[in-house]
Amino acid sequence: MSTPDALTEEDRAELELAEQARQNSGDWNSVAPGKAAAFGPSFRRLLGLLRPYAWSFAFVSFLGAIGVVLAVLAPRVLGDATNIIFEGVVSKSLAQGFPEGTPQETVVEALRAAGQGDVANIVSAMNNFQVGAGVDFDALRMVIVTVLAIYVGSSLLSWIQGYVINIIMVRTMWRLREDVEAKINRLPLAYFDKVQRGELISRVTNDIDNITQTMQQSLSSALTSVLTVVGVLIMMFSISWQLALVALVSLPLMAVIFGVIGPKSQKAFGEQWKKVGRLNVRVEESFSGHALVKVYGREKDAREKFEVENDELFEASFRAQFLSGMIMPGMMFVGNLTYVGIAVLGGLMVAGGQIRLGDVQAFIQYSQQFTQPLSQLGGMAAVVQSGTASAERVFALLDADEQDPDAADAPAHVEGRGVIEFESVRFSYTPERPLIRDLSFRVEPGQTVAIVGPTGAGKTTLVNLIMRFYELDGGRILLDGQDIAELRRDDVRSRTGMVLQDPWLFAGTIRDNIRYGRESATDDEIVEAAVATRVDQFVHSLPEGYDTVLDEDAANVSAGEKQLITIARAFVARPSVLILDEATSSVDTRTELLLQQAMAALRAGRTSFVIAHRLSTIRDADLILVMEHGDIVEQGSHDELITAHGAYWRLYQSQFEAAASDLDTAPGAADGADGGPLDARSAADADTPASDQALVLTAQAAAVPQVVAAAGVDGPPRPAQGSPTPDPSVDETR
Repeated sequence: MSTPDALTEEDRAELELAEQARQNSGDWNSVAPGKAAAFGPSFRRLLGLLRPYAWSFAFVSFLGAIGVVLAVLAPRVLGDATNIIFEGVVSKSLAQGFPEGTPQETVVEALRAAGQGDVANIVSAMNNFQVGAGVDFDALRMVIVTVLAIYVGSSLLSWIQGYVINIIMVRTMWRLREDVEAKINRLPLAYFDKVQRGELISRVTNDIDNITQTMQQSLSSALTSVLTVVGVLIMMFSISWQLALVALVSLPLMAVIFGVIGPKSQKAFGEQWKKVGRLNVRVEESFSGHALVKVYGREKDAREKFEVENDELFEASFRAQFLSGMIMPGMMFVGNLTYVGIAVLGGLMVAGGQIRLGDVQAFIQYSQQFTQPLSQLGGMAAVVQSGTASAERVFALLDADEQDPDAADAPAHVEGRGVIEFESVRFSYTPERPLIRDLSFRVEPGQTVAIVGPTGAGKTTLVNLIMRFYELDGGRILLDGQDIAELRRDDVRSRTGMVLQDPWLFAGTIRDNIRYGRESATDDEIVEAAVATRVDQFVHSLPEGYDTVLDEDAANVSAGEKQLITIARAFVARPSVLILDEATSSVDTRTELLLQQAMAALRAGRTSFVIAHRLSTIRDADLILVMEHGDIVEQGSHDELITAHGAYWRLYQSQFEAAASDLDTAPGAADGADGGPLDARSAADADTPASDQALVLTAQAAAVPQVVAAAGVDGPPRPAQGSPTPDPSVDETR
């Protein structure tokens, strides 16, 4: 096999980082099971989850003990059947040389005198021997029925044991999931800023499932295995201590096999999982960036790197499988050696009259029962280690610091119109990096406050503080004269509606997604909100209308339509305070203008905060706050801030120049130069004020989508009746 050149160190470092990110994201498809950092305390705490079911577990243990006793007794009883048959055959064969009814002592002496000492020893070890008696079928029938009853009883008890243990485990894991869910709801938002979402999902799903499997598969098996080992040891020593010592010789040999091959095998599997992870990263990158690979002609490079990774995985997998495949043959070899030793020594002891043939048969069965649970216990070690590591991760989540609970005597919120006051507010995500130092302003009911500034200025942080997602370092925020830090969080958030930049919809109908804002909303109120936010227009183009079921990630509607639904959801909630965080960033220009009109009507009487990067969307705001480094550096109306030629003016000019540059370089710019509808240079005339220039550009941008209005809202073509129809009252220049 021709192998391409090995990966460079840079490629390997890149794959290492990608693999670490993939593991942190919660993808457990090929990740090696982890090891607990503190196995003892974590394992004891894991067992502590069973404390509410201590009596049930004691009952299960009792049933397991009885079942093991029965299972251990069965070979000994079955050995009696062998003795009955063997002794009957021997007594019948001796009838040819001795008359029936000859005493056993007489037969033994005669055999010794005839030089048949081995036969004499065998006969002397028999119980109730009578010459010519033959096989006692009545006794044999009783033994067989007894053995059948023992096996049936043992199986029934094992089934009951497994059933009860499954109930205990299912209920324990149900309680654990309930605890985790309740814990997540008590965690502050700052916790989710530090923990990756995939990591959290992995703890809630994969880790708990791994704990469940560990508890179900290992706990019951471990109890049965330990009891079986103890019971079998007792029975083997009761039959013959010499044979028992021969059986115990296998323990050191098994320990050597596990001790030498086991760690190497585990290390090899860890390397295999690592290689699988690297290969998954390579394949995932190739598939997700398939178009780019084609565009830049890197198919050969991608194929060669894949071949290198695949060859390394082959070698790692071969080594891992080879080493792990040596364990079972080694165990079987030791078992066969033990079997040979027991058979030889047992045969000599039978010939010497020390034990009976049925006892040797029972002992051979015990030797097999003895090695099997030991192998199971050895295999459980890795499973328990992995399950304990998962439990440790879940316990770390349960032990995370919670947000301060609401005060029991928290005052009831006062119904108001939504007056917001910031008084000397200070806040930082980390103490060493202050974000908001001293922020004070007041917003009256019905006012629209726009928050603008560069990335990282603290715009989203400001509205998060209003929602009380974070606690202040100093100062206070008043809602209708009440300090939100003294109110219950639910009371604060119930009066606030929020639309985020990235729309979030759950699997369900469009009607249910809108009603999510207020469960008591009627169908008429849902339609009213949908009409106001232009959702109603595109919904009628869908086959099921408002009952259209959104599939996974709402892929059957466009990005703009998703955002329209989330805005309708916020409106149906009837909040006193409305927060729009780049809410129109996912819709086209024409839809944005229509949304601005709908928002203007629905913001009436509500305090509204709008975070925007496109400054043309917040020209009509009553108050514009310009933030830099967590501080408000400017505030005022649009015209006031433009006249001041400060930070807002610089932001506005930068966007205007970018828009003008785009129009100048557009394919239709030549037409615009002749006085066409897209004449950017005429709109940017030097004698025209910047604010008026922006109005012209906005109107020009709004004119383009009207030509293709039949395409619907930011999505695939829809029937004509589904296209939004401009309202004659809309001022298209806004």
